[in-house]
Amino acid sequence: MRVSVIGTGYVGLVSGTCFAEIGHDVTCIDIDPKKIAMLEDGKSPIYEPGLEELLHRNIKSKRLTFSTNYDSVKEAKSIFLAVGTPSADDGSANLEYLKAAAVSVAKEMTEGAIIVIKSTVPVGTCEMIKELVANTTDKAFHIVNNPEFLKEGTAVDDFMKPDRVVIGHADQFAADAMSELYAPLVRQGNPIYMMSNLSAEMTKYAANCFLATKISFINEIAKLCDLRGADINEVRDGIGSDKRIGSQFLYPGPGYGGSCFPKDVKALMHTAKESGMTLKVVEATEEVNEEQKKRMFEKIMSYYGDVKGKTFTFWGVAFKANTDDIRETSAITMAKELVKAGAKVNYYDPEAANNFEELMESMDETQGSTFKFENKYDALNNSDGLVTMTEWREFTSPDFEEIKSRLNKSVIFDSRNLYKTGKVLDLGFDYFAIGKRIVK
Repeated sequence: MRVSVIGTGYVGLVSGTCFAEIGHDVTCIDIDPKKIAMLEDGKSPIYEPGLEELLHRNIKSKRLTFSTNYDSVKEAKSIFLAVGTPSADDGSANLEYLKAAAVSVAKEMTEGAIIVIKSTVPVGTCEMIKELVANTTDKAFHIVNNPEFLKEGTAVDDFMKPDRVVIGHADQFAADAMSELYAPLVRQGNPIYMMSNLSAEMTKYAANCFLATKISFINEIAKLCDLRGADINEVRDGIGSDKRIGSQFLYPGPGYGGSCFPKDVKALMHTAKESGMTLKVVEATEEVNEEQKKRMFEKIMSYYGDVKGKTFTFWGVAFKANTDDIRETSAITMAKELVKAGAKVNYYDPEAANNFEELMESMDETQGSTFKFENKYDALNNSDGLVTMTEWREFTSPDFEEIKSRLNKSVIFDSRNLYKTGKVLDLGFDYFAIGKRIVK
């Protein structure tokens, strides 16, 4: 099938490349000529394990091409809209990029084309896009909602081996076409769920907000463990083994971030308010998450009392491992709070450091007080504490003697619970984690 994908961000690039990998002819379109030139050279603008290998293979096979214009839309049977829908100031999803892409597609598409909304959009967007396209062209078309459920860091595997595929549609022709498109990915029996467009839009938001809620729940229980002396790792084992609960997304940490959960939580709350109701659980999820981002800062302040003139080292600044994505990362909040209190911040991240450096230099609050390092141990020199912020594998089994020799004071603030409590205490460190029982 000939496929066009509008947008070469995280979702569009992974989706387009993987569609090419399973045999479809794909053109990815973006208005940024620098990004397109980079992609044509086989270089990915984002870090995602396994993605560049697929780019090279499918560019070479000529199943995957890139363009800054919409010419390929004229021959495409399915046209995916995978542009960003960032949060507006009021928390709603900003749909301006989606509207612009839909109008551009409408001007070029062939008769009977299928416009697939891959972007995460509020409930009812399908009707708005349908009306917008109909006002732009006299050609017949179909509207499909096909939300993505990719996890950054494992996106290629998630796409190629999906737990499920969700298709929102209003007619059988579109449903059959989507089944054909995805057929190679569901041969092992993974389901394709066919539903209304509105239900597909709601499914995406409900899924992300539920996962965000699990994270905030375990973080709040971890805080209570701190206060009462229980150990969150033991509690997590005890509840995660219950099949009704499950262990996924029950890892305590510095709060969720990234491109999806923060904006989707806000967008669903906004949609509810437009409908005359309040999503109390979802609002609590966001409130707890914002507090959690400062949790380790509070422990640092409790330990030191005054951090003016001190330096702290972040290991990791990406919002999670295996990505260079720093959107809504807790490291931003932590850096701001420490700098505001008079401290400086060194940081090392194997993939996200350059993105974080650019952001820190652009912010008045942190400018001149945060420093990038190319080596995780060098970042510790003359530092007053190691703060683990991202669960990169290279941080899980470090040389603790090397850490101790570099730090001014042997103290670790472990916001990812990476280390065994007994071991670091036996090595002479002061140790602080999230919800873990610390017995000296």
